[in-house]
Amino acid sequence: MNIVISDTASTPIYQQIYEQIRAQIIRGELPSGAPLPPIRTIALELRISVITVKKAWEMLEGQGLITTRVGRGTTVSQVTDRQMEETKADILDTRLAQDVRACRSLGISCEEIIEAVKRHYGD
Repeated sequence: MNIVISDTASTPIYQQIYEQIRAQIIRGELPSGAPLPPIRTIALELRISVITVKKAWEMLEGQGLITTRVGRGTTVSQVTDRQMEETKADILDTRLAQDVRACRSLGISCEEIIEAVKRHYGD
């Protein structure tokens, strides 16, 4: 599991952790049943508050992506194909909405956005 925190990002740290672990689960880098390090271990390694990591864990549990059992630790949940597709669609929707708002504020047309996406997607 690899987590990189940016202190300069506008995204809160707990959200950065949540998004990175969620992406690793979706890509299959963290398969079902894979154990996750304890919250305290991650907090120490990243030099952040335990509360911050706990909030990310709560979000991941709320999405059904991880399961925590007292005395057994936290593992990646068994995620169905439907859950994966719904999660991917949610990520796409959220990111695209943010990017489209930013582009619109710059006066960039829908056609220009589509052409840019096609150009970058081909890379």
